[in-house]
Amino acid sequence: MNVDVCVIGLGYIGLPTAAMFARHGYSVLGVDVKEEVLEKILADGGPAEEPALASLVKGALSDGSLCLGGKPEPADVFILCLPTPLREDKKADLSFVENGMESILPFIKKGDMVILESTVPPGTTEGLIAEMVRGKGFDPCGDLDLVFAPERVMPSNILEELENLDRVMGGLTPGAAERARDLYAAFVKGRIVLTDATTAEFVKLVENSYRDVNIAFANELAVLAMGFGIDIWEAVTIANRHPRVNILYPGPGVGGHCIAVDPYFIIEKSGGSARLMAEARRVNDSMPENVVAEAERLLGDLKGRKVAVLGIAYKGNVGDFRQSPSLSIIERLEERGAVWKAHDPHVTSSPVPLVSIEEALEGVDLIIVATDHNVFLELDPDELGEKVAARKILDTRHILKRNEWESAGWEFQYLGDGKRA
Repeated sequence: MNVDVCVIGLGYIGLPTAAMFARHGYSVLGVDVKEEVLEKILADGGPAEEPALASLVKGALSDGSLCLGGKPEPADVFILCLPTPLREDKKADLSFVENGMESILPFIKKGDMVILESTVPPGTTEGLIAEMVRGKGFDPCGDLDLVFAPERVMPSNILEELENLDRVMGGLTPGAAERARDLYAAFVKGRIVLTDATTAEFVKLVENSYRDVNIAFANELAVLAMGFGIDIWEAVTIANRHPRVNILYPGPGVGGHCIAVDPYFIIEKSGGSARLMAEARRVNDSMPENVVAEAERLLGDLKGRKVAVLGIAYKGNVGDFRQSPSLSIIERLEERGAVWKAHDPHVTSSPVPLVSIEEALEGVDLIIVATDHNVFLELDPDELGEKVAARKILDTRHILKRNEWESAGWEFQYLGDGKRA
């Protein structure tokens, strides 16, 4: 197989990226070091919540435009789509990126293009990536085209957003950025903006930091509203009637691979100057504690009390639990001696034990709705009232209809509703 594009890492970005290039006329090799990942792709085509992706991948595998393997091969373009998790010290773990680069260095030749899609601290492409290719005897600005090209997609809507959202191509040289633009133009219908690599890295982080700061404002308002005896949901709805105000609504915290992580990559490099971002992270990370404090208000001492946590995914209708506030809620319940059970219909491989919805709710003193899965809208308050020990429910996502639950005799609380607290 003559490979045009070699994609390293077949996670939620790498796999659809590989499939899109294969669909648009390129010969693509998708590489992942985990044999179980390759086996799952061959069996299912992709995640269950991305049925269009599964169909696309199966078609590309069938016609041979996409092949899978455990190690790279020579290609014209290498694209790194690897995780960059947080270390315990809240700094970027770039080991996956380094290992990915190490794996492709034996196959790189003059004239190749290396594209990093992984979210990284500013200066990584110009620093780490360039130094690694220099170590192999290449001039990173003359022999190769090095580019940072971040993704912007949302799980459960990946293919549509890969095609239609604007993209930014940050090259170590203007020519590298232009070449990357021409490559991605095969399937990107949005505008492709060119800049330098470090600016592109910063832009990616800024986008998610902006969202994190705005969520933190909403969450801080929710905490204040509880103290003031105000319903934050009513207050925000009224405030948003102003033509230049658009406040978000609060929740139990921030999760996922981006918003809860990316601000730390700027904080890490800021030398203490990113004070607003750091405070936003503190506010959002504190929300699970506020949820458990509200549980204590409803139940008193939590030791020995039975609590059902509905949802451990970080957002509704997906199975992704990375950085999920639900996990922090569970940790704090455990610290206080509560007897918790968790249920999530979308999570298949869980970091905590999961049980059926029936087992989770049987005999509990409190239900905490921690994730806004659509399936939880189908809960019947009358039917559940016969199974629980106490009719108490805390809706941290504001998805249930209070009047229906209160009519069925439940003590119902929204997170941020100080009028009912």
